[in-house]
Amino acid sequence: MRMYELIEKKREGHVLTEEEIQFFIKGYTRGEIPDYQASALLMAIYFQGMTTEESAYLTMAIVNSGETIDLSMIDGIKVDKHSSGGVGDSVTLILAPLVASCGVKVAKMSGRGLGHTGGTLDKLESFTGFHVEIDNQTFVNLVKEYHLAVIGQSDNLVPADKLLYSLRDVTATVNAIPLIASSIMSKKIASGADAIVLDIKTGAGAFMKSEQDAITLAETMVAIGEQVGRKTTAIISSMDEPLGFAIGNALEVKEAVQTLKGEGPQDLTELVLELASQMLVLAERTDSSIEARKLLENNLYNGAAIQSLKNFIEHQGGSSAEIDDLNLLPQARFTYDITAQESGVIKQITADEIGRAAMLLGAGRATKDDTIDLGVGLVLHQKVGDHVQTGDIICTVHSNEKNPASVLDIVQKNIIIGKHATPSKLIRKMIQHTD
Repeated sequence: MRMYELIEKKREGHVLTEEEIQFFIKGYTRGEIPDYQASALLMAIYFQGMTTEESAYLTMAIVNSGETIDLSMIDGIKVDKHSSGGVGDSVTLILAPLVASCGVKVAKMSGRGLGHTGGTLDKLESFTGFHVEIDNQTFVNLVKEYHLAVIGQSDNLVPADKLLYSLRDVTATVNAIPLIASSIMSKKIASGADAIVLDIKTGAGAFMKSEQDAITLAETMVAIGEQVGRKTTAIISSMDEPLGFAIGNALEVKEAVQTLKGEGPQDLTELVLELASQMLVLAERTDSSIEARKLLENNLYNGAAIQSLKNFIEHQGGSSAEIDDLNLLPQARFTYDITAQESGVIKQITADEIGRAAMLLGAGRATKDDTIDLGVGLVLHQKVGDHVQTGDIICTVHSNEKNPASVLDIVQKNIIIGKHATPSKLIRKMIQHTD
């Protein structure tokens, strides 16, 4: 078997076999296949696409390129969740302890952020002493005993994915849906979950700007999950405006705590309940999403969800005192209020630009080596469709820089007031696994 033949075959639109895909991944991971040939195959895939079977073969070849986490010693169905990312997306901070409070085992692998705010791992490190650098056995033990743990991706997990992504990033092949789907699903499968719920964002603040692209990606990922024996459900959700009100690491943690006490923003709470309901159903904790939602709502208001968060933070070395007193979390030195320049209705809050403003404050990373400032960010005071009067505060900027004029200008220009507004539908579509 020669790499030249695989490139030619895919260039002409033919289907690669499982053996051919394994040959490619093994050879590239070992350094036996040069970048220029790997790049040629990735570009052929970009233009010709892949069948569901090819995507599944690619996913499992990536999984098998390194170590995997074995959760078989844990009773029951273990569930994981993945989000394609967005602005103000603190869902995992709420979802994981809420689902765990219902007795479902949540084995969560999360990453660090690159872009407007930190990833789940960065946000969790707003808690003093919290650490994600735990070994696999500790991870398994925590999930087994306490129903929840979050771990970062080790260098030994799916090494082929890291190599391929670095190559895709410099060869204009990042946006190939089979490659995106295989990359995401390989990490979920390698981390040992039996069932996976996907939150695929679409809109201005999402990676997938068009709803149809988001649907195609979700369908591909669900099909891969089915092909490799993982129960998978995807929800397409809107990211035209930021989710919730807070954008920034500790600020999002505060909002997550409030949500777990039943006091969170309506859109954030609704999305969490929708995703969590699907997780309970896939874990066979309940027979229907209606029954699941009732159980979840009860735990939001009876204290079980917030206690689950406290237990989780403590078990991974963090201080739960910061949950009881949110003022103990990292805070910026300065706050600046942005006010409405006219009366009317919030017509648009441009998610990607608001996210860029947060990154400029230091809430995110422009490059992977940047250091995140956990205390900075923005807090919105209205959502699209809300009425405002001239002089009303529409956003508060939390900054460690005195008078961050460029950031204030970006925010002012991207919260647009008009006479009428039509808020985007939050849940666009659900793509469910087949039994």
